Amino acid sequence: MNTESKVFERDSHKIILGDSLKAMKDLIPDQSIDLIFADPPYNIGKDFNGRKDKWGSDESYLEWCYQWLNLCVQKLKPNGSFYVMTSTQAMPFFDIYLRKKLEVLSRIVWHYDSSGVQAKRYYGSMYEPILFCVKDKDSYTFNSEAVLVEAKTGAKRKLIDYRKPVPTVYNSQKVPGNVWEFPRVRYRMGEYENHPTQKPVALLERIILASSNLGDVVLDPFPGTFTTSFVAKKFGRQSVGIEIEEEYVKIGLRRLGILSTYNGETLRRAPRTFEKVDPAQPTLELFG
Repeated sequence: MNTESKVFERDSHKIILGDSLKAMKDLIPDQSIDLIFADPPYNIGKDFNGRKDKWGSDESYLEWCYQWLNLCVQKLKPNGSFYVMTSTQAMPFFDIYLRKKLEVLSRIVWHYDSSGVQAKRYYGSMYEPILFCVKDKDSYTFNSEAVLVEAKTGAKRKLIDYRKPVPTVYNSQKVPGNVWEFPRVRYRMGEYENHPTQKPVALLERIILASSNLGDVVLDPFPGTFTTSFVAKKFGRQSVGIEIEEEYVKIGLRRLGILSTYNGETLRRAPRTFEKVDPAQPTLELFG
């Protein structure tokens, strides 16, 4: 494979086709990124367009991870924020490693339901962990008003807080806790793309609205379907996504409106079995 990165850019949104480590070293200036969301391969054997997500050992996987984690820290601005995911098995190693370099503010659980049988001889996995880290715990972006959720007890039961000088009904909204419940992206959902581990728009909306501002630069070193870049564009942020698989880069080019054709191929969202493709419809479709 050609090791040189290929760059596509339009309207402050950049897609890099290439190896993430090399691209971050060569193309991303140090301390230039406001927010990083990293959802790397988990080392659990997923098939990414023929590229197997499996290292020879846990040690070799972690050695690779520590390299890109170091680069993410290096590229982050002094007041920047870093959200990182990995498997439940590997997250303790990420946590311990990053504590030496960043302030870990929250350990988030993304919980989702499953209609299928998860396991029969142990408790199946129903969540994925996320670390929320910053470089400076006294100077970072957190737009709490942008991500408020319903405070169910106070809003529905109209409980009174008698500890206050004037008894007052409890707030009906609150900042989310560290257990987030968003559905996984499934085959028949409108935002679905042809990718085995696509993250939901709602998850990235919360992260980007909370931890970045208008015009900020958001980096995703493993974007897959480019949901991070899609949401960044939706909310007036700049974005950079680095993806090694050309098929997934084509998804990003379409979702961000950077290109409508690629090497002579019209870029369309892959049709699903219950859909009928109308050739008269526009070919550049921007789905969340």
